[in-house]
Amino acid sequence: MDSQTLKPVEKEPVLVIACGMIAREVQGVVAQLGLDHFDLTCLPADYHHKPSKIAPAMERAIVKAKAKGYTRIFAGYAECGTQGELDKVLDKHNIKRIDGPHCFSFYIGNQTFIDRDDKHLTHFFMTDFLARHFRTFLIEPLGLDRHPELKDIYFGNYTHLHYISQVEDISLQKSAKEAANFLGLHYSYEFTGYGDLESALKQLAC
Repeated sequence: MDSQTLKPVEKEPVLVIACGMIAREVQGVVAQLGLDHFDLTCLPADYHHKPSKIAPAMERAIVKAKAKGYTRIFAGYAECGTQGELDKVLDKHNIKRIDGPHCFSFYIGNQTFIDRDDKHLTHFFMTDFLARHFRTFLIEPLGLDRHPELKDIYFGNYTHLHYISQVEDISLQKSAKEAANFLGLHYSYEFTGYGDLESALKQLAC
């Protein structure tokens, strides 16, 4: 029997090109699962407001990643309002993404979200990211700090602010409640954890 110590087989690096809104969560899953061969790069979080920019930016990021030698790439996005344009880019490069229409769905769990049907139709979803950055990501870009009358235009059809949390953090729950009060919406809370994001990244580890 060979007495030499066998070196562990190095796993091929996986690059996740993700929305900046889920960067912390991708890092959380990677750390939780011990996926030390996973790398992360992010597109700007504010593309959430400008979904037409996602597909072209993803194309550029993929080309750049391949030039660096990455052969295993995953898109840390759902469909995210791109009207099929993101999937065209990913299909072209044979790259997978997270299943679902948006991050709110995959955090809740896509099948659970579907099973709930229209229960959340009048709910404005808030994630940990939005709870942390409510002022800089929503209030200021929408001009609600300067023109509070716009709240009814943007949020008049909502009845609830539904906070789906990835980590249980009292300070973030407080921020979410304050956001609900600011918008004049009923507050509801649900701890989801990482939802289908975790299972998607776990499958890549194989």
